[in-house]
Amino acid sequence: MIKTAILTISDKGSRGERVDETGQVLKKLLQKEDYKKDNYQVEYYKVIPDEIDIISDELIKLCDEGKVNLIITNGGTGFSKRDVTPEATKEVIEKYVPGFGEAMRAGSLAITPKAVLSRGIAGIRKDTLIINLPGSPKAAVENLEVVLPAIPHGIEILLGQASECAR
Repeated sequence: MIKTAILTISDKGSRGERVDETGQVLKKLLQKEDYKKDNYQVEYYKVIPDEIDIISDELIKLCDEGKVNLIITNGGTGFSKRDVTPEATKEVIEKYVPGFGEAMRAGSLAITPKAVLSRGIAGIRKDTLIINLPGSPKAAVENLEVVLPAIPHGIEILLGQASECAR
């Protein structure tokens, strides 16, 4: 089982001014038949504001308490002054995992040239993989679908349940 947390980063969503469609769409994606074999279990879901300290604190709490092995953030990866999710993620990770961001942008570029505007990153803290996705439901799903096939093996390696050589 891949214990998963979904964090939506949205000022309006955190104030109840906007319904969080993206977090719900991501939850449904992980429950689709295509991914049932990987047994994603969404253990935690929360909408928080675009505040670097709040984002960092939430990521640290989730990683350090060991309740989840995967944190999927959505929102806060663009060019707006309030978009600080990658910066918060950089503050808390112990290992940077550039392949996820590279793969997501490459996959998204096949759909739209605006993909280069996404600044999402991925990294590891303790036994948790953190992946930043865009805030739009469509873009978040497109990006996550690019990297979903690699996540289970990455989590197994992280938890010492597989070797990096296994394919």
